[in-house]
Amino acid sequence: MTSTKSTQPALTHPAAVEAFSRVPLIDGHNDLPWASRETANYSVEGLELGSRFNTDIDKLRRGGVGGQFWSVFSPAAPTESESVQFTLEQIDFVYRMLKRYPEAFELARTGEDVRRIWRDGRIASLLGAEGGHSIGSSHATLRMLARLGLRYMTLTHNSNNPWADSATDTPINGGLSSFGRETVKVMNELGVLVDLSHVSPDTMKDAIETSTSPVIFSHSACQALCRHPRNVPDSILKTLPANGGVIMIAFVPAFLDEAYYAWDVNGRVGLRPSTTINHLIEHIEHARDIAGIDHIGLGSDYDGCDDFPDELTDVSSFSVLIERLAERGWSSDDLAKLMGENLLRVLDQTSAQALSALD
Repeated sequence: MTSTKSTQPALTHPAAVEAFSRVPLIDGHNDLPWASRETANYSVEGLELGSRFNTDIDKLRRGGVGGQFWSVFSPAAPTESESVQFTLEQIDFVYRMLKRYPEAFELARTGEDVRRIWRDGRIASLLGAEGGHSIGSSHATLRMLARLGLRYMTLTHNSNNPWADSATDTPINGGLSSFGRETVKVMNELGVLVDLSHVSPDTMKDAIETSTSPVIFSHSACQALCRHPRNVPDSILKTLPANGGVIMIAFVPAFLDEAYYAWDVNGRVGLRPSTTINHLIEHIEHARDIAGIDHIGLGSDYDGCDDFPDELTDVSSFSVLIERLAERGWSSDDLAKLMGENLLRVLDQTSAQALSALD
C-alpha cells in the first residue's frame, strides 16, 4: 500500500517553496462526503490514490493540502428533520474516513490543532455545513453539531430557508429574519463561523452587521468580474477589513468567467468556453485589491462541481496555482496569507468559543 505520508508537492519557485514550508494550505470547501454518498454509498475505501473523485490522499499530498474543510452537505430535503439526518450522515462519513486513514487525517477544531496536525505530516480536517437548513431551525441542533466539531455553517444553499435569503432564490426575508440574526449570535457563541457563500447580498449585509466574529465566504468569487449571483459584490468585499473576515475564492468555472456562465445557464449548447487558471488568478487578485491581502483564501469546491478550469482538474492542482502566483511576483509572505495564515487568524479568534461548545 502507498504510504499516506510519502508524496509532497513538486515546487520550484523559491517563494512557493518558502510559503509551503511556513503554513498549511487550507482549502475552504470540498464535497467529497456528498460525492461518496452519490456514487460510492458512503464507502471510505479506495481513497489512498487513483480514486474516481477529484480528491484522494495522493492528490491531496501532491497539491500540498495541509488543512481541509470537508463540506457536510444536505440538500434542502422535504422536511427539516431529514436535512438534519443528511448532515449527520455526512459527518459520520468524515469521522469514518479519519478513522480509516489515521496516518493521513485528524479532526481539527482550533487553529493550533491545524498547525499541530500539519507539522505532524497529516491533513487537518475540519467540518463545514453547507446550508442553514442543516440545523432544522433548531439552535439545539446547532449546539450539538458544534459539539461534533462543526466550524462553519453556510447560512443558505441554493434555496431560501425560513430565516435567510439565498443568492439564487426569490427573496422572502429581505436578508435575515429575526431568527436568522439570533442564529448568527448563537454561531458566534459556539465558534461556528458564519459562512456567507450562497447567500443574497442583503443576507451578507445583515450577517456582517450582526456578527461579532469574522465571517467567511468558503467558496465564492468576485461579482465585478463575473455576474453570477453566487459571487460577492465589491461593496461587501470592502467591509471585510473592518469585520476581519476572509473570502475564499472558488475554482468553479461559472463563477469565474462570464462566457462560461452564459454557456452554463443557457443549457451548455455548443463548445465549452475555455476557462483557465488565469481566470481564477484574476479573481484572487481582484479580491486582494478590494478586500486586502489579509482577507483572502482558497475554497475550491472540488467534488462539488462537474467541471474545473484547465490545469485545475483536481486537488493536486493547488501547488500549480501557488507556483503560478509566485511566478507572477507574489511574495512568500503574501502567498502564506492566501494559503492559510488569514484563515488561521480567524480560527484562532474563535477557537476558545469552539472549545467551550464541548462543555
